[in-house]
Amino acid sequence: MSNTEILSGIVSQPTLHRLPVYLNYLRLKRDLGAVNISSTAIAEDLRLNPVQVRKDLALVSNSGRPKTGFDINDLIDNIETFLGYKNTKDVVLVGAGKLGRTLLSYNGFSLCGLNILAAFDNDENIIGTEINGKKIFHTDKMKDLIKRLGVHIGIITVTAENAQISCDMLIDAGILAIWNFAPVHLSVPENIIVQNENLAASLAILSNKLQAELSNK
Repeated sequence: MSNTEILSGIVSQPTLHRLPVYLNYLRLKRDLGAVNISSTAIAEDLRLNPVQVRKDLALVSNSGRPKTGFDINDLIDNIETFLGYKNTKDVVLVGAGKLGRTLLSYNGFSLCGLNILAAFDNDENIIGTEINGKKIFHTDKMKDLIKRLGVHIGIITVTAENAQISCDMLIDAGILAIWNFAPVHLSVPENIIVQNENLAASLAILSNKLQAELSNK
């Protein structure tokens, strides 16, 4: 199944959220020396419904065998291919503040097929510096650099009041997909893909689940 089909909604969002969880788990098991694993074992370790795990894995691999289960290396390869992790995608980041610097310093993106090429900011004190080998440019260099590099994905880590301006600049430069960490809704054309990461909403969900768990005790 192609990435285009995934984006069109054939694969459910819950499944897409679970697949990276399986992947991280399988990588850990492989590092610990495991060679084969069953969907039942995955379900038990991750505390998931075994039927759902089997359905999820059936979408990405047909290599499972009775009794022996999956070859871990093959299953990892299948999931990485399915998620597009093998096709490295170059990205740029706008906003080299605390969150932006954290993302620039994170080396785990390479495992997900993301390669941050550069960052943009308006702070003269950090323009020209590097974080984890990624140079920070002034935002007035954004359009020219993005077009020359042929980048299509942008990450926004600016404040809420600057997010729409940054978004518009990215789109004007040719960006087609935006990973938005700013706590604000972005107005974009229909052909632009936006994935919002709302940390406040995630915290609210976590707190709500914790309260429910405590109430049941």
